[in-house]
This record gives sequence, C-alpha cells and structure tokens, in this order.
Amino acid sequence: MNTNAISLQIGEALRAKGLVMGTAESCTGGRIANMITLVAGSSDYFAGGVVSYSNEVKHHVLGVSEEDLRAHGAVSREVVEQMALGAIRALGCDCSVATSGIAGPGGGTPDKPVGTVWIAAAMGNRVVSHCFHFGTERAENIQAAADAALAMLLDLLLK
Repeated sequence: MNTNAISLQIGEALRAKGLVMGTAESCTGGRIANMITLVAGSSDYFAGGVVSYSNEVKHHVLGVSEEDLRAHGAVSREVVEQMALGAIRALGCDCSVATSGIAGPGGGTPDKPVGTVWIAAAMGNRVVSHCFHFGTERAENIQAAADAALAMLLDLLLK
C-alpha cells in the first residue's frame, strides 16, 4: 500500500471513531510521525510522538520495565508492547504504534540479525505485536517498519 494512502486511511478511521493516535519510535526515528503529519489536518487526530532511541527514554518516558529491557533486550515483544501502552499514557491518546529493531547495517546478532523489528499497535488496553525480518539496508528497513506499523494500526482501527 502506498505510504500516503495508508496515512490518509488512518486519518479517516481515526476521525470516524473520534480517536487520537501517538507514536513511540525507536528504530524508525520519527518516520511514522512524519508519515502521519504529511497529511493536512492530521493535528485533528495526531497527539505526537516519542522517539525513544535510548533505553533510558524507553524506561523514564514510556515506563518500560528496566527488568524487561535487561532480560529481553530493547528489540522484543515485551518492550515494544510496553512502549505502545506507554505512548498512550504519556501522550494522552487513544491508540498508538511502537517500533524497536535493528535497522543496520551493524548491531545485529545471531539471535536478532539486522532487519529484525518488533512492532506493536495498541488501542486502549488492547495490544497486538509482531516480529518482522526485513533486509540489510538501513533506509529500506526504516521505511518497511514504518509501513508495517501503520498497516498494523489500520487493521486494529478497522476491527
């Protein structure tokens, strides 16, 4: 799905339901927020975003458990789900998306190679998450993760 099309669809769905969204981004570095705010009038349904690149920001701003960060690492289901719920709390919004991954070209491990990205979408207390394995190119991984996050949020909004 084209980037602009999905941003427009999310805006329409949020407006129809009277909801406001936010983002908690690590590996995407604000790309999702940028994609949403490229749509004129997005201030009606976009509260803001937290670029939580460091574990300290994940913990102090989004409320991610230090124990989970140590036990599972930043690139994990446990952390990304807490990021999504933390964005709802921190930004006072109704739904959110969160990303945490290894964009590359370095930083990968045998268990979590470059291109591994955990994404969560949350609405209220409901959270869905999925682990994706993209490629080895940083820019492509960032865009693929942003696109996947928006698709997950749209799916959640349309259910």
